[in-house]
Amino acid sequence: MGQSHTATAAAAPRPAPATACSRCDAVCCRLTVVLMPEDRIPGHLTEYNDDGLHVMARNEEGWCVAVDNLHLRCTIYEQRPAICRQFAMGGPYCREVRNEYLDQMQRGVPLTSTARRFHAPFVTEEPAPCRPQ
Repeated sequence: MGQSHTATAAAAPRPAPATACSRCDAVCCRLTVVLMPEDRIPGHLTEYNDDGLHVMARNEEGWCVAVDNLHLRCTIYEQRPAICRQFAMGGPYCREVRNEYLDQMQRGVPLTSTARRFHAPFVTEEPAPCRPQ
């Protein structure tokens, strides 16, 4: 009269879908991009924020003004700021920003209320470039 032990395998977590700019809403283009002195961005695409930082300007919906809204592509890709070049697609910060964005969308939170700074501590060593225009 032995006991029968049925092994129940725990459901394996589903892997996260691969991160690719072609399957993204360009959420990184909603971050505040602080410009460095070596960045050569046309003046009409930049502004100084309330903290006095030189940043990429945003449109009324909170998007970087260099984004082509129809195609979600950077119109200055070849001369984009250094920090944009270093942003690691699919890296921890990318995934964090995307998760916050999806959460806000599901809860109906206006996207213009998000104001995050995009700077070096969130960059990894191996950036994956997003698609050019």
